[in-house]
Amino acid sequence: MKMIFLGPPGAGKGTMASKVKAAMGIPHISTGELFRDNVSRQTELGLQVKSIMDRGDLVPDDLTVAMVKERLERPDAEKGYILDGFPRTIPQAEALAKIVELDCVVNFSCSDEELIRRLTGRRQCPKCGRIYHIAFMPPKAEGVCDDDGATLSIRADDTLEAVQNRLEVYEAATKPLISWYTNNGLIKTVDASAAPDAVFDFVKDALEI
Repeated sequence: MKMIFLGPPGAGKGTMASKVKAAMGIPHISTGELFRDNVSRQTELGLQVKSIMDRGDLVPDDLTVAMVKERLERPDAEKGYILDGFPRTIPQAEALAKIVELDCVVNFSCSDEELIRRLTGRRQCPKCGRIYHIAFMPPKAEGVCDDDGATLSIRADDTLEAVQNRLEVYEAATKPLISWYTNNGLIKTVDASAAPDAVFDFVKDALEI
């Protein structure tokens, strides 16, 4: 099954994609992870997108489409995949439609208030990289890593300003995809504000798995 997971940052698309990947045996293709991989390896693409990502803005369509097309041509994607983070705009959706025929688009619906709570609460250890959340998975001592005692930090794209910008970008550029895919008969909406296990049940029902 070839599908897209669509929704705002913080809606839990990545978490649900990992669960569906395990259940269906198909790859979870996250453009965010592909971008971060290129940034960490300092490839030509990574150098171009780093400053854009730090602001929470969208990477230009031509760069994104070329990268996704190359990924979908790999052997592990022949039987299906979950696209997470792409497309983000109508032009990207139109470009994707020329490459593949999709089976389903799962829309994860969640309020801005809950998304901000989830995203701004994330903390990371600068030494070991361990991730915490002040509400869902706090460290034993506030602001300090359990493993090495380092002071926890906030990623540049998790600050309140960056999160608000990411949500505004989504509202303006990506949300219209819901109508676009609805008109194409592909949308299935799930309530992403619930606990992860409940959301996964909603997703399984939507995908009939």
